[in-house]
Amino acid sequence: MQTMASWPKTPLQEMSGRVAIVTGASSGIGLETVKGLCKAGATVVIACKNQAASERAVKDITNDVNTSKVEYMFLNLASFQSIRSFVKRFLARNWPLHILVNNAGVMLAPYTESEDGHEMHIAVNYLGHFLLTQLLLDRLKESASATTFSRIVNVSSCVHDVGAIQIDDLNGQLSLTPDSRYAQSKLAVVLFSHKLQRLLSTHGCYVTSNVLHPGIVASDLYRHAPLWCRAVLGFPGLKGVTFKTSEQGAATTLYACLSPEMEGVGGKYLVNSNIVSSSSASYNTQLQDSLWTETLNLLKLD
Repeated sequence: MQTMASWPKTPLQEMSGRVAIVTGASSGIGLETVKGLCKAGATVVIACKNQAASERAVKDITNDVNTSKVEYMFLNLASFQSIRSFVKRFLARNWPLHILVNNAGVMLAPYTESEDGHEMHIAVNYLGHFLLTQLLLDRLKESASATTFSRIVNVSSCVHDVGAIQIDDLNGQLSLTPDSRYAQSKLAVVLFSHKLQRLLSTHGCYVTSNVLHPGIVASDLYRHAPLWCRAVLGFPGLKGVTFKTSEQGAATTLYACLSPEMEGVGGKYLVNSNIVSSSSASYNTQLQDSLWTETLNLLKLD
């Protein structure tokens, strides 16, 4: 068991003049990630579908961090149209983009489909972030240099280790349980992150792609979990000891975003701000390639 004091502290790198986008950042580890980036001097866009919560987050961060460099832009990752609209609005501002944090997630939700007809775990956790990343990739490349890489940071989960990818069944019609669909979506995120780094390295891009497990964090992500699980997570004596707080959960994300040690380093899987191995399946390049091709087909991308 790790205590709160044993989790690595996040080094802050000067980020003045740099721009970041964080999805699902109206609460939880996403919100704490935005706070950390703002403290480092970055301009941060909260990309989220919950307008009321996001606007409260902007107000709180503005007051707490004493910054005006945070704002909200609507983004619904369960809608390909919304993703394209968000990217169009962001690019129209002619801002650079140095950091993209694909943080938003759905967990253990009952079977529902996005407006594009995809099961919600795979739609939000994977397909939505894949499309968002592809549409913003040119701006990330343009904003980078040989000494200052742009960074793509994907938030996955340790449960990817028990996930199984069904290339012809990404919607989980054959996976009867919410936890198996969640695990599949998180494995897809790790496969995507590793494959993306392979492509970036091949083409000599000054952009890195890394993926991480934030830890078991007592947050709203568990709203679909069984009642007993939510009760345990809500027990005050366990927060910060057995289960991480949102601030502790954001530490690894901020490490991936801000640490000088991660400058130019890509294709890694991080836990507690340390580089470790992801599942053996996640390094299967044939599986990475097959998933990538199928995803391009689903999203109708070249």
